[in-house]
Amino acid sequence: MHKRRSKEGNQMSKDEEILRKPDWLKIKLNTNESYTGLKKLMREKNLHTVCEEARCPNIHECWGLRRTATFMILGDVCTRACRFCAVKTGLPTELDWKEPERVADSVQIMNLKHVVVTAVARDDLKDGGSGVFAETVRAIRRKNPFTSIEVLPSDMGGKEENLRVLMDAKPDILNHNIETVRRLTPRVRARAKYDRSLEFLRRAKEMQPTIPTKSSLMVGLGETKEEILEVMDDLRANNVDIMTIGQYLQPTKSHLKVVKYYSPEEFNELREIALSKGFSHCEAGPLVRSSYHADEQVNAAAKHRQMLGEENVQQA
Repeated sequence: MHKRRSKEGNQMSKDEEILRKPDWLKIKLNTNESYTGLKKLMREKNLHTVCEEARCPNIHECWGLRRTATFMILGDVCTRACRFCAVKTGLPTELDWKEPERVADSVQIMNLKHVVVTAVARDDLKDGGSGVFAETVRAIRRKNPFTSIEVLPSDMGGKEENLRVLMDAKPDILNHNIETVRRLTPRVRARAKYDRSLEFLRRAKEMQPTIPTKSSLMVGLGETKEEILEVMDDLRANNVDIMTIGQYLQPTKSHLKVVKYYSPEEFNELREIALSKGFSHCEAGPLVRSSYHADEQVNAAAKHRQMLGEENVQQA
């Protein structure tokens, strides 16, 4: 930790102290043809990605090397103002019912084997945006029958009927982020509730038991290790299959400050603990985000289901 000085030369107060980013958070930029071509495609199709809007640190790896992207539907203006997120907040635009087809066309052009579809929170809509979400899944399926589809919605107001609309479209993975520990939820997440997120994940599994569920946790906001383990236990108690754990990075000065940078060794330990608690897959690391290496996670989940199926047959 180091201290800055104000314009007057005085030492800044403790509340204004900042943490120096460790070396393992350095990002390798890759602006090759895949990166520039994908960026051009997004603009031509008038599409948004959470990769850009949320300032994801992995955008150069995913776009430039893996050629994967997380599409963000329902516009680029969120009705919530979470203190960790860089997505714009305000009054959203009208629904664009042509958006699902544009997303499906882009998936086809990119020849993606796995696609992640997320969205801004649309608390202004009665259905929370579930109608457009479900139609996007169906459109991708029609034009890309061999592409696996992961959806990452908000809690859609916690309404069961909204979740059912989405689950009836049968995505391959349902992802909903718990984001932080119970104690910090009111400070970190706007309008969202810790128990409502758990209920959302539990209901999704009850509606479609064969569809894997997934959730993500940010660390570095002041949580304790015991609280992290509590989140793992809560997710497993609600039958969540996959977990990702990543380092919180402050997107702008107006967002929450980083309290701690976790080392790669600490992330490895958290990953091993998560696996020991029964998660079929856990991705954990300083730059891990919810959709990081999502293509590998869907494969791991499929293998885990197959293994469980074989065990059940043997026991029978």
